Amino acid sequence: MPKSETGCQFLAQRVPVGLFILIGILFLAGVPPLAQAQTYSVIHNFTGKAADGATPFSGPILDQSGNLYGMTYTGGRYGSGSVYRLAPSGSGWTYTSLYSFKAGSDGVGPAFGSLAMGADGTLFGTTEGGGVFGTAFAVCSCGVKEVILHRFGSGTDGGQPIGGLVLGPDGSVYGTTSEVGAFGNGTVFEIKHSGNHWSESTLYNFNSDGDPNSPAAGVTLDAQGNIYGTASLGGAYGNGAVYKLTRSSSGWTETVLYNFQGADDGANPVGGVVLDQAGNLYGTTFDGGINGGGTVYEMSPSATGWIFTTIYSFVGGYGGPYNKLTLASGSIYGFTNGEAAYGYGSVFKMTPANGTWNFTDLYDFTGGNDGGDPYGSVAVDSKGNIFGTTNIGGSTNQGIVFEITL
Repeated sequence: MPKSETGCQFLAQRVPVGLFILIGILFLAGVPPLAQAQTYSVIHNFTGKAADGATPFSGPILDQSGNLYGMTYTGGRYGSGSVYRLAPSGSGWTYTSLYSFKAGSDGVGPAFGSLAMGADGTLFGTTEGGGVFGTAFAVCSCGVKEVILHRFGSGTDGGQPIGGLVLGPDGSVYGTTSEVGAFGNGTVFEIKHSGNHWSESTLYNFNSDGDPNSPAAGVTLDAQGNIYGTASLGGAYGNGAVYKLTRSSSGWTETVLYNFQGADDGANPVGGVVLDQAGNLYGTTFDGGINGGGTVYEMSPSATGWIFTTIYSFVGGYGGPYNKLTLASGSIYGFTNGEAAYGYGSVFKMTPANGTWNFTDLYDFTGGNDGGDPYGSVAVDSKGNIFGTTNIGGSTNQGIVFEITL
């Protein structure tokens, strides 16, 4: 049994304003034992058999009791993906399948965005397919039931919401669709909860003529309710952009904060951005940079606009960072999807030092029993232990969940 069980009142009634937990924390892989005193271990091997999941594109999240929650793209009872929990149990972990998608109107294939958790334990996420062209859903962490918040693709609301959801202070959820919409280039949406009903509204339709498009990543909110995100394509140079949406009396206004040029600054920012307490944005690009393997960048607000700085360029090859970074104790953590020593991805850490950043390669995946090709985000608990998933590898090559113990 998990250390704590909650009632998931959100599936039946509104949660009071402010009583929610945003767990968009990303997950870190491991440090080779010879580099630092850390231990890498696989805590679950996905099999795709019975109710077990497979192919976890999405990274897990942590609750306050140390339980892990996540999604798999395939597997589960019907082969269309699942929502799971891993609870600490003695020296090991207990795996529980909370929900298996049925390959129909309830959704198919939870993709890259991590779950979000409400204070009552309700888990919120998206699926790439199912419904008409993807769904937004809620599942109780106690595994009781699933509620569909919205089925995408029936009009101009967009389709393929692969970036996951974030919770706002009023209990609404926000996200993106990577395709369709009024101009066929994706949308930013809000889903509000009122009584026993959920209603979706499109906040912004990405258009053509230099506008960013194909926003694969989910969004990030600031304290004022502004929305930040990235679109992997489009923009002034066709290499993607960072955008901001600001609420006004007449709706939402988009501002493009930075257009990627495909040079040393990087290209194709698939993973979105995270926000620190000082209002700085941090993100990654999948391609570009000095060596062609993607970049890590920082954007700082100033009186004259935003100052863009490339703080690291990866070695090269194919497969830079794919998902949101993690900010923990002033440091940055993340994955690369490919490249690295064995071509199966890596985990890295960046630490501020005297106005610059020190880069540390913490672990290189081999594609074997230790996993490989990580797409999801990484997470760090209060003790500094690190958790994450890889898309392949493990005992049955269906992906794994791992832990790095400091």
